[in-house]
This record gives sequence, C-alpha cells and structure tokens, in this order.
Amino acid sequence: MAKKPKKAEGEAEDGEEGEAPAEGGGKKKLIMMGGAAVLVLALGGGGWFFFLRKKPQQVAAPAPVEVAKPVAFVDLPDMTVNLSVGQDRPQYLRVKVALEVSDTKVADQIKPIMPRVVDAFQLYLREMRPSDIEGSAGIFRLRDELTRRVNTAVHPARVNAVLFREIVVQ
Repeated sequence: MAKKPKKAEGEAEDGEEGEAPAEGGGKKKLIMMGGAAVLVLALGGGGWFFFLRKKPQQVAAPAPVEVAKPVAFVDLPDMTVNLSVGQDRPQYLRVKVALEVSDTKVADQIKPIMPRVVDAFQLYLREMRPSDIEGSAGIFRLRDELTRRVNTAVHPARVNAVLFREIVVQ
C-alpha cells in the first residue's frame, strides 16, 4: 500500500474535522428546510383557523313567527273572446279568472268597479294570437300582463295576483 503523505498539524485527515465546512453548509440547508416546514405548518394552521373552524354559536332570540294573513279572492265572470287569427277560421279563448287580494276590504273596493276590470281584460285578450299563449311561458306572460292591467284599472286598490281557474282555446 501506498503511504499517505503526512499533513501539517493544522490539517485534518479525510473523515475528521476537515469536513466541517461541508457539514456547516448541510446544517444551513437543514435549518432552512426545517424553517420552511414550520412556515408551511403555520400557514396551514392559520388557513384552517380562518376557513374551516366552526364559528361559536350565538344564542339568538327565536325569530318571530309570521302568521299568514288571510287573503281574499274575487271571481270574475267567465270570459269568451275571439282570438286574432286573421282570415282563417275563428278561434276562441275562454278563461275563468280569480283575483287574489290582501283582504276583504280590498275585495269590497274592487267589486263596484268590476266592469272596468272586465273591459281591460276583454280589450287585451281580443288582440292575442293563439301563439301568444302557447306553453307555460305564454301563460306566465299573460298572467303578468293581466295583473298589470287590473292594477291599473283598480288603482289605488292593489291585486296581488291573477289566478287562472280555466283556460281553453278552441
């Protein structure tokens, strides 16, 4: 075997204290990795704290129970009108309608002016085409328009909704 040259007193052999500079760099990496792991855990804990933790339940007074006010209904006379179809064979629309109002006082206000309501409905319905009331979307548009017209006719009273009891197109 070959002899190793002798080193001076300050120098260390391989495997001894001579690796201290390399080991110091490894310690720095280890400290940085540990610090990064602590940072990740701290951020994860903070995220859990703000987003996933259950908030403490506050004891609140029970919400007041709203008692449904009784509504009143006003029946309109049955209406049969010719639809606007041009020169083709005539088509008819027959509707039975009820008006929903907030209480009987409003119903009593509407009854004397019922001819005005019927007239507003008749004028509007006569201009309709069969295609205007096809499908549920057509019926919803008809309901909205009739509600708007009846509220104009009975002002200052107010109708909550127009309810169809029957709709027939012949």
